[in-house]
Amino acid sequence: MLTMIEVLKAILFGVVEGITEWLPISSTGHMILLDEFVKLNVSKEFLDLFLVVIQLGAILAVVVIYWNKLIPLSTKHGLHISRRKCKMWVKIIVASIPAGVVGILWDDVFTKYFYNYQTVAAMLIIFGVLFIVIENYNKKRKPVMNSIAEISWKAAVGVGLFQLIAAVFPGTSRSGATILGGILLGMSRTTAAEFTFFLAVPVMAGASLLKLVKFGLAFSASEAV
Repeated sequence: MLTMIEVLKAILFGVVEGITEWLPISSTGHMILLDEFVKLNVSKEFLDLFLVVIQLGAILAVVVIYWNKLIPLSTKHGLHISRRKCKMWVKIIVASIPAGVVGILWDDVFTKYFYNYQTVAAMLIIFGVLFIVIENYNKKRKPVMNSIAEISWKAAVGVGLFQLIAAVFPGTSRSGATILGGILLGMSRTTAAEFTFFLAVPVMAGASLLKLVKFGLAFSASEAV
């Protein structure tokens, strides 16, 4: 039976996730560190599911905030489909492929070996240093892509590869990695941040679905036994 203490713990995890999701720091990493001090009384399988699905709530806020920029259908002046928005979604899907493929094939391996406080602590330090180095390197460079429409297919794939780093190593901020990657590839800070927020929608929805399916299969197997 779920106790009030466990509910309060879950709320605390939600607060940490809600704050860290919108900053270029790892929300998953901070929740893993929090779990070292505030242990949820759940199975390892459920915790792995919880740490991913809890992020979907924050990501859905992106859909609400950027609804007009995300949805290609418009009823203004009659029903029509925006070709510009459809092209943007193709770029988002292309950027999602690396993390999606690796997640489907090796999610269990990465979760087993890297989802721990040692990896998180190391990656928080490494990426903190990289932020400083890249920011200093980028000071004198002028962006060549100042809107999502100007993002090249090559840059979209490149951002997807940077996102892959965060997908593999908790403690690496997904938004931080993709924003830094976008800036290095020639995007303006605003464009890189906006593309990162949009990219989070299919990535986190897919990751949540994958974890739900795996947890359901594991639960069914345990029930069968």
